[in-house]
Amino acid sequence: MVKKKMTFEEALDRLEKLVQDLESGETPLEESIKAFEEGKKLVTFCLSLLDKAEVKIKQLEEDADGSFLLADFK
Repeated sequence: MVKKKMTFEEALDRLEKLVQDLESGETPLEESIKAFEEGKKLVTFCLSLLDKAEVKIKQLEEDADGSFLLADFK
């Protein structure tokens, strides 16, 4: 089975679900540990995507000579 790459939104939704399940206090210990491990991976994945987006936005804020700013569109 081929697994498609998860989007930021999908990862965030999954992370929110894991948090809700853990906060409920009804998840058995072993499942809680697995959920925590998955959550850590999702946080790392989301932070990586956010870092990449930040770099891209900074690149878009300036053109080759640095005169073009997104703020000019406000």
